[in-house]
Amino acid sequence: MRPVHSERHLINRIGWLRAAVLGANDGLVSTASLIVGVAASAAGPGEVLVAGCAGLVAGAMSMAAGEYVSVSSQSDTERADLERERGELASDPTAEREELARIYVDRGLDHALALQVADQLMAKDALGAHARDELGISEITAARPVQAALTSAATFSAGAALPLLVAALSPGPVAVYAVSAASLLFLAGLGALGAKAGGAPLMRATARVTFWGALAMAVTAGIGSLVGKAV
Repeated sequence: MRPVHSERHLINRIGWLRAAVLGANDGLVSTASLIVGVAASAAGPGEVLVAGCAGLVAGAMSMAAGEYVSVSSQSDTERADLERERGELASDPTAEREELARIYVDRGLDHALALQVADQLMAKDALGAHARDELGISEITAARPVQAALTSAATFSAGAALPLLVAALSPGPVAVYAVSAASLLFLAGLGALGAKAGGAPLMRATARVTFWGALAMAVTAGIGSLVGKAV
């Protein structure tokens, strides 16, 4: 007997990977930009660190709340669709059988075989078959609000801590340059890590993350400098 071929697909990571990459990238870019902007306004080292710490805490809480609300809305929609589908299966199973069979016909099966497949799948788990093939809801892609919220908060904090640490270790006059340079290196590493975890092209993901981070810090530094001079 031939051994069973085991496969590991990257789509299994999509639930936590999106929240992790978004959280870390947002924490790094937003906190580094905040630190650079405040430092460019000629603020003292203490003020820069206070601003960075406030940005870390506020951002982590905001990310957690935002992810929880957003993913909860998705979860509510999924539950409503499943409840509607459950009612349709109870009230008109024949029409639901034909609806499922038509999906398989559209994928290339002839109608008779599609009906057999629909019968076998519905006999085992009718709601699961319709959720997966009609609604596109599966265990892998199902919304998980708490997981998304905790992942976003944790990764935001980790990303934000990096430029904050650099700012704490840098002398006042060079804080802007040190934080900017270190943050770009961190962003490049984050882009490469996210690309590797998700199976995306390495150079494209790294360049994309680094470019937008550099743009955010440049704009914030310019505004901070202008405000500092005006004040």
